[in-house]
Amino acid sequence: MFIPSEFDEQRCQEIETIISQFPLATVVANGKEGLVANHLPLSLDRKLDFAAKNDCFGRFIGHISRRNNMHRNLVNGQDVLVIFRSEDSYISPNWYPTKAEHHRHVPTWNYQAVHFHGTIQFSEDLKFLRRIVGTLTKYFESRNQGDKAWKMADAPNDFMSQKLAGIVGFEIEVYRCLAKSKLGQNKEKADFENVRREMVNHDKVFLARSMSAIDESDDD
Repeated sequence: MFIPSEFDEQRCQEIETIISQFPLATVVANGKEGLVANHLPLSLDRKLDFAAKNDCFGRFIGHISRRNNMHRNLVNGQDVLVIFRSEDSYISPNWYPTKAEHHRHVPTWNYQAVHFHGTIQFSEDLKFLRRIVGTLTKYFESRNQGDKAWKMADAPNDFMSQKLAGIVGFEIEVYRCLAKSKLGQNKEKADFENVRREMVNHDKVFLARSMSAIDESDDD
């Protein structure tokens, strides 16, 4: 991923916030049938450790349908690229107050993206599958349903056994992270602040939050 220095995201908390709020990842690999990409919700199974710039260690877990050839096209230990993206928005030159002064602006796009490099390991072990499904269910249900969260125990045992038989679990051991926050940090302060207001006006709440976080970190 091309990352100009002004957009290089090194804040661990911001990276973790992006993957927490936008957990549907794109997992890309070069397998037996060439490049493949799958869109899968992932959960952190081991907290990320940012050892040094771009050096990152941690583990994601997830599962796929047994009908998905991903587990047949890739071998255990194969390199994969995991991509998370947050909210994004088109940015009009009309949103820059300084446009009226010199007209030296063009349209652009604001976004955040995180790339994790890692190795994938598949497993069909029933205990492993139950742990993965249980972890993902607890995480996403508690976030979305609170006290009314659905539990695996709510479904009949034979039904859950049938569902578990139809999936393959995996874990991805991470060894590298590249993150980019392209949020207009290179613009004049008046332009930056007005675009942030436009994000609120256009219901781009997470982008507005991310821009505020950038502004606050600059003031530290």
